[in-house]
Parts: sequence; structure tokens; C-alpha cells
Amino acid sequence: MRVTSVCLIVGLLSACGPSISDSGSSGVELPPPGAATEATREANQSLAQRLPLDQPDDFDDAYRGWLASIQADAITNAEGGVVWPIRQFDFLQDDAPDTVNPSLWRQSKLSAHHGLFQVADGIWQVRGYDLSVMSIIEGKTGWIIVDPLTTTETAAAALKLVNDTLGERPVTGMLYTHSHADHFGGARGILSEDDIAARNIPVLAPVGFSKNAVSENLIAGNHMSRRSTLMFGNTLPRSPLGHVGSGLGPGLPNGTISLLLPTEEVGGRGTQRLIDGITFEFIDAAGTEAPAEFMFYLPEKRALCTAEVATATFHNVLTPRGAKVRDALAWSEAIDYVLEAYGARSDVVFASHHWPSWNADNVSTFLRTQRDIYRYVHDQTLRQANAGATITEAAEMVTEADFQEDAFDSRGYYGSLNHNSKAVFQYYFGWWSGNPSEYHKLPSSETAPRYVAAMGGADATLQLGQTAFAEGDYRWAAEILNHLVFADPKNTTARDWLAASYEQIGFQAESGAWRSYFLAGAAELRRGLPNIGNPSLGNAEFLRAVPSLDVFNAMAARFNPTKLARAPFTIVFDFTDTEETISLHVGPSVTVPRTSNHENPDARVTIARADLDRLILQEVSAPELLLNGYLKIDGDQSALVSWFATLDRPPFWFNIVTP
Repeated sequence: MRVTSVCLIVGLLSACGPSISDSGSSGVELPPPGAATEATREANQSLAQRLPLDQPDDFDDAYRGWLASIQADAITNAEGGVVWPIRQFDFLQDDAPDTVNPSLWRQSKLSAHHGLFQVADGIWQVRGYDLSVMSIIEGKTGWIIVDPLTTTETAAAALKLVNDTLGERPVTGMLYTHSHADHFGGARGILSEDDIAARNIPVLAPVGFSKNAVSENLIAGNHMSRRSTLMFGNTLPRSPLGHVGSGLGPGLPNGTISLLLPTEEVGGRGTQRLIDGITFEFIDAAGTEAPAEFMFYLPEKRALCTAEVATATFHNVLTPRGAKVRDALAWSEAIDYVLEAYGARSDVVFASHHWPSWNADNVSTFLRTQRDIYRYVHDQTLRQANAGATITEAAEMVTEADFQEDAFDSRGYYGSLNHNSKAVFQYYFGWWSGNPSEYHKLPSSETAPRYVAAMGGADATLQLGQTAFAEGDYRWAAEILNHLVFADPKNTTARDWLAASYEQIGFQAESGAWRSYFLAGAAELRRGLPNIGNPSLGNAEFLRAVPSLDVFNAMAARFNPTKLARAPFTIVFDFTDTEETISLHVGPSVTVPRTSNHENPDARVTIARADLDRLILQEVSAPELLLNGYLKIDGDQSALVSWFATLDRPPFWFNIVTP
């Protein structure tokens, strides 16, 4: 599946308000797209003067141990399509232009430095060819791969760089530190099931990995993936006017996501495993950055891997693409645990993103700062909330911590204090502030025309937005102008001014995710939804690793009861290749899949699970499978047709910045 569709497996089976004129002006001139206003220039210059951006330690660490880089122009797929242009971030030179937050520019330069780097004796990393980092540990007989990147193409290219530079060795182990696709999606570029079975290769992951790797990318996939296109700037050019980096890494490759299920899921803290002669000591960190995650310590090498629990940025307590809100207190406590247990006996700490830190003092300082930023946003949000602050008020009052001034790894290059504070509030109190007026709000498409009318009509609303823009008050301008756009999406003047407001917010953003989200929103207002067709909706390499019950749960989440034009029924699926049986109970309001064998179903379907995957991926039709004997239906054949007919096929490019 294409990386723009990390969460799109759910899509595999796949009223405006009154018209308002474009007239009205306050005399404020609309800036041309791509131009930083004076307010933006001043904001970025002020930050540059306040922060020690020329502090060299991060650059020393990010460049330390470089051995080689990929010399080709691009990493490509089997058809020759470009997955990752090698020099796409070469523009990140010199000082930041006016259109980029100077702190984000610094972080992006560090993340874009690419190649194979030695971390310690017997430990290397490949960085700069993906959002994430692949670590390589030398075992007695081969390579132990940690986090095989997002796509099969980038993973294979990374392994080739390792073998070409260090000498070819077999892969003798693989670890997934957590359940996000940029840490397992390239697995089939490294190994196959046949390799694992033939050579008994351990593939280790944290407890709950298989369930969570599938659920986050499956059931809520269509919506999450659509928002990911804004968060990661997939539709933006790589330039000082567009995407400069995500803050967590350079960006997402446009390749094929796969999945190999682990041979063992490891839990506990201090649990040891011997992999190809190397001792791994695992530290469970579930419920922090991911629902399933572990860190590990290598005692023979005095090296600590913090996975994505501690990296060179303040992370997301709730990601803009959408996910289950994370526990900032548990996150802080997990880091404190490894600080106490391993800090003083670690000569290096490395992670699944960014670059390592060396020597025990620096390791402890890094862990302490990472611990403190999650504790700080947690405690200060709760302090404000318990004094009566609403979700928005609390976020505004949680200001920058003193240590963030020069501890760059605690700055909000990916997450931010503002939206992470809101996430902490949500974790404890839910999605609303407690004010009754917010509990049963009208949708924006209904309230927007009323707001516009209350502000004196379209012309007056536009002038208010223009005035706010002229004063550099872009957040207020965006709020005003958004009402006008939602009241009349065809009002091109309002759209242009809202786009200009989003653009200036993006130009000032220190978070790469914020920047991309606002700039992509501006682009959609100006040009409409991207005219690039639907993203590639998946491939068998990912889907065949998904447990059958999860596949049916994902389909059940698309069940539309209004499309059921018959009495309830039951279908039993017998999979000939996996020897599984799934019973599907289709009722008037819900569909309930079970791993059981219903005795008297309305229909019994006999099919290979691999052929069901092909059917889901629309690589083959049901009549073709029936004709060739790959599909057999005993009983009421119309039941299967009725079931598929009830499934909605949601569009991917649904509107977000307009109604």
C-alpha cells in the first residue's frame, strides 16, 4: 500500500448555507501566495534572536559516525517510480528564509542529513531516507534489524547500503519497537515468511503489537489517512514555501507498506532475550507514544534504545492525524524508569528517530529533559484545569518551560505545548470544556451563516477578517474567515484570505506537523482537493498479515443499516488456507463477526483467505472466483451479495477545510 494510505485498509472494500457575495473590502491588500508578511518576519526573527540556534552539539551528534550515503538519484520501486528522491531536501542550507520558523529549519537540516552512521561498536543506523530510522546491530552471524522503516523500498535500500558498506551478512533477527507503520512497514523489504521459517529468525515486538498495528491502520483508517495528507504535507512541494520536514524526520516515502507478524511479543521490564549472541533487555512502555511499545538495553554494549518514547523532539500526546489520546504522565514515568535504571550505565542512547547522544552524562541529561517535558505539560494542564480553566484556556496558560530555551530536544518540532495540553485535558475530562453550550453544539455548516449574519453580513465579516490579518492576528483572522467560508464555500475572496491566514500561521509554526497542516489547508482552499486520484489503497503484502477477525471488524465498521433490504442473516466463512472459520451475524443495526462456527447459517462460504484478500483489493471479482472454483457458496447465495451491498465505500478526498 502507498504510504499516503498508511491507515487506508478500511477503504479497501471500497449542503451549503445561503450564497454570500464576494464583495466587500477593508482596503487591506491580499499578499501574494508564498510571501511572508512583516508580522511573520518579525515573529521568526524574534525567535531566532531568543534561541541559541548556532549551538553545535546537535550538529556534532547528527553528523558523527557518518560512513556512506546512497549515491543514486532516488530510491525507486519495482516499476521505476520514485519512492524517495535522495536530494529533495538539499535546499536546507544557510539560515532560515522568512517563510520558515528558524528553529524548525534547524531541526529539518539535522534530520535531512542522510546515510549510514556508526553509533557504537557493532551498532549502526541508516538515517535520512524515511520518516523513521533503521538501526542495525551486529550479531555473531548476521544483522539484527531494529525498525525496518515505513516501506519495503526504503528498507531494502537501507539494507543494501549496510551490506555494500560493511560487508554482506544475513539478517538473523528483527525487532519492531512499536505498533506504528513507519517502524514495521518495510519488513518485507528485509525478510519474508519463508526466510523466517527456514532459518528460525526471531521477529520480536512488544505485547499487543499485532492487535494495535492492525487496529490503528484499519478500523479508523480512511479518516486518519486523509488527515495524514495534511499533517505530513504529502501534497506539498519540498521547498521553503512548502514541506521542510515533519519535525520527527524528513518525511514519508511514497512506497509500499507491508507487515510481517512477530514470532514473539515481549512484555515486562527487564525481560531478556538472546538474539544471535546479543543480550537484549526489554522495557515495556505500552500506553506512552504507542499502545504497544518497548525500549531495550544492550548490556554488553552499554547502549540504550528509547524507541519513540524519547527522541529529539517533544512528541504528540494526541497526533493531528487522529489516534487514541496518550497518557502524558505514564510517558514521563516510563522515561524516568529508564533514567534511573539505565542512565548511568549507558554510554549511548539511540532512538527510532533522529540521532544518538553519547556518554553517560549526556544520556542522563537527554532522558531527564524528555521526562520533564511530558511531566510539565501534564502537571501544568491539570493545575490550570483544576482551577477551573477550560481546555482552550488551559492550553493558552501552559507557557514554555524554562528548560526549553536551550534544550532543543524538548521543543515542539512535532508536538507542541498548545495541542498537547489540550490532549492532556481530553485524556482526563473528554472532548469538551464543561460549558453546557459546548456539549450539544450545532455543526459548523449550520452555525457559520448565523455567525456571518450576526457580524453584519459577508462584507462586514470579510472586513473584520482582513483587519485582523493586517494586524498580524492570524489566529483570529482564521476563526472569522472560516465562518465566512463555511457559510459560502464559493466565496473565493473569503477562501483566499483564509488561505493567506493559514499560510502565515504555517510559516511561523515551529512544529513541522503544524506547518504542513496549515500550508496544505491553504493549498486546498486555493486549488481545491488534490487532483491526483485516489491513493493506492493497499496490497496483499500488508493485508495477508491482518488477522481475519480484524478484517471483518473493519468491514463491520462500514456497515450501513439503511442498505440492508432483507431480514437478518448469518454467513459462515471457511478459509481453506488458514483453516479459520468466521461467523458473520448481520442484523438490522449491527454486524457482529465471531471466530466461531454457526451451525445453521443462511450461507456458508468456502474460500482461501488469500482469495478473500484479492476480492477486497478488487484484484478479482466474485464471479471470477466462482467460475474458477476458488469460491464456493452453500445455501443462500444472495446473502453474500446482500452483505457486500451494505458496505459503504467512503471517499478518500473528503473536505476538511471547507464544508
